[in-house]
Amino acid sequence: MDEEFPKRELYGLANQIRRAAVSIASNIAEGHSRRSHLAYLNHLSIALGSQSEVETQIELASRLSLIPPQTAGEILTLAGQVGRMLHALIAALERK
Repeated sequence: MDEEFPKRELYGLANQIRRAAVSIASNIAEGHSRRSHLAYLNHLSIALGSQSEVETQIELASRLSLIPPQTAGEILTLAGQVGRMLHALIAALERK
């Protein structure tokens, strides 16, 4: 995706998107390694927040014409799938 962003944005919005995306996986892994149910749920909640950040930033990038609408749509579809999986995991853990 970086190649689609103008050079002036590579360290702005593109960097924020990359950091938020990395934060999703990092928080899932960190929470799981804590071996505490509550800590895991907390980190999953943070991961869900990062997933929402990615969606918001992609929407902004699209509205600012920094990425094509089709690319934004594809990314938003994937981000939505991640969000649904996180919600399902959180719900399952809360039932325990």
